[in-house]
Amino acid sequence: MPVGEGLGQLAAHQRGAQAARAADPGDGKQNRRASVNVRTGRRFTQLFPETMTDSPLKHSTRPKRHNRWLILIAAFKLAQALLFVLIGVGALQLLHKDIGDVLARLADHLRFNPESRFVNFILDRASLLDDRLLRRIGEVGFIYAGLDLIEGIGLYLEKAWAEYLTLAITASFLPWEIFEVIRRLTWVRSGLLVVNALVFFYLVKLVAERGRQRKGYEGE
Repeated sequence: MPVGEGLGQLAAHQRGAQAARAADPGDGKQNRRASVNVRTGRRFTQLFPETMTDSPLKHSTRPKRHNRWLILIAAFKLAQALLFVLIGVGALQLLHKDIGDVLARLADHLRFNPESRFVNFILDRASLLDDRLLRRIGEVGFIYAGLDLIEGIGLYLEKAWAEYLTLAITASFLPWEIFEVIRRLTWVRSGLLVVNALVFFYLVKLVAERGRQRKGYEGE
């Protein structure tokens, strides 16, 4: 076959392949690509994936998002743990010291009036603190700090046991907090009562919803 005639047939086959490709849009998942074998002059069709997203990687699971309310409660518990640690350390630092003298120097450093009723009230109550009571305060502070730390970490990790533990501890403190608010209403006591009540009701709702979901899965 002359070279010119062969090139003409090749060009004709390529134009036919382009027309066939334009007429066949595919099924939406794969592209059909027509090609010509240069040696035989026969046309054949190759199948190519439409996009790289057709691979199994497209269906990979998305990372789980954290519950922002549980993160907020966890942050509150961790802040409480830090506060109780400071209370425990402070109580142990006051062992074998004259607490009245320490508080008097602190009031003078903070520019409080030494004759004020508040300073005299604190100094009078300081005389009740001895080493035995300070050790108890330190121990209780560290125990509460440990509990709050466990709750905070467990809630951040969204563990079911942490939700039940926080629910039980918060419920046990609510009656005492209500009694304290009734006995003497202050902004601090009212704020703590409101925060703990919100935590309690939210965890009750969360635990109830998970219980219903578990029953639904078991029913299926």
